[in-house]
Amino acid sequence: MHGLLHIDISYNELQGPIPNSKAFLDAPIGTLKGNKGLCGNATDLQPCKHSSKRGQKVVFLLVFPLLGATFVLLSFFGIFLFMQRRKTDLESKQSKTEGQVLFLSILHFNGRTLYDEIIKVTNGFDALCCIGKGGHGTVYKAELTSGDIVVVKKFNRPLHDAGENRFQKEFLNEIRALMHIRHRNIVKLYGFCSHVQHSFLVCQYLERGSLSIILGNEDVAKELGWCKRLNIVKGVAYALSYMHHDCSPPIIHRDISSSNILLDSQFEAHVSDFGTVKLLKPDSSNWTSFAGTYRYVAPELAYTMKVTEKCDVYSFGVLAIEVIRGKHPGDFISSLSMPLAMDNIQVKDVLDQRLPFPTTQVENELIIVVELAMKCLNAYPQSRLTMHMISQVLSTNIANS
Repeated sequence: MHGLLHIDISYNELQGPIPNSKAFLDAPIGTLKGNKGLCGNATDLQPCKHSSKRGQKVVFLLVFPLLGATFVLLSFFGIFLFMQRRKTDLESKQSKTEGQVLFLSILHFNGRTLYDEIIKVTNGFDALCCIGKGGHGTVYKAELTSGDIVVVKKFNRPLHDAGENRFQKEFLNEIRALMHIRHRNIVKLYGFCSHVQHSFLVCQYLERGSLSIILGNEDVAKELGWCKRLNIVKGVAYALSYMHHDCSPPIIHRDISSSNILLDSQFEAHVSDFGTVKLLKPDSSNWTSFAGTYRYVAPELAYTMKVTEKCDVYSFGVLAIEVIRGKHPGDFISSLSMPLAMDNIQVKDVLDQRLPFPTTQVENELIIVVELAMKCLNAYPQSRLTMHMISQVLSTNIANS
């Protein structure tokens, strides 16, 4: 304000050097009094001799408290890390003394509590609690004190067996896949445990059991009407479409079969058993060792071990025919994979004879499923449909039951 002529800043308790302008330098003493901290070249004011020291003092007052606060925070962080490491060491020692138990807590289950309870409710994996056996382990039904009913899949070999590298890989693959999957048509994983004596998964319990057992039972298979069977095919297609196209990286199951399709109380299909799952990574090789159920495996795996999502598509085709026919198609697959096969095969040859002949609408829907399955059974992987295309066709043309 170079045009300023007169000022009066008395009794404001101001401090610091006054502006170097004529109005301040020539100001009467009365207009500046009441401001003990002022300094400068005006009449009766102290010269600003200690400005540099005052600046240093300000710097000191600002910097050192910040340094002090930083030191305190680092100290607390160091103490926290020390306590966490000590806690981890204690848990590790406790784990070793209790049989080297490793566990993962998922959802509302506590890992160690779950482990202890599983051992208790299965009476140490008593045969009376067994509800099935597979190539990699035994399945038990366990009712927890919370009222939850779960399935415990106990593996034949403990994960700690250093000589079983293949088993360890399968076990970890199953966990990795299930932990990242959330879909209504895929079995939910609640937790897993690795023990020096045994390793097991804790999964969702599905009342109806496996599709293969239901289709193999004459009486129960009759309860599985055409609409329910169409819904099962749709459910498996939706699950595989999710795995192939909505997961990152994509997930290939590699063992789609009727034994690995479980049904709930409403006959809704759930894909299970990810022991041979392959996580496809764009920057890694897809070559792998043989895995899967023989009668469902894509033919290209007979001369190459390269796994792609089209292997699941082929297995889905076999499964779809099995659901409609009521049994594994076997050699009938070769007839279905021939050119113009649908023109040479009658619908009744593909349908389960234990069920009454379907209505016209349902028959047309069954024909759509069979035609899709035939395209899945193409000997050339690149000519097969994708699961996304299949799920879209089923969603559009098959009525919800």
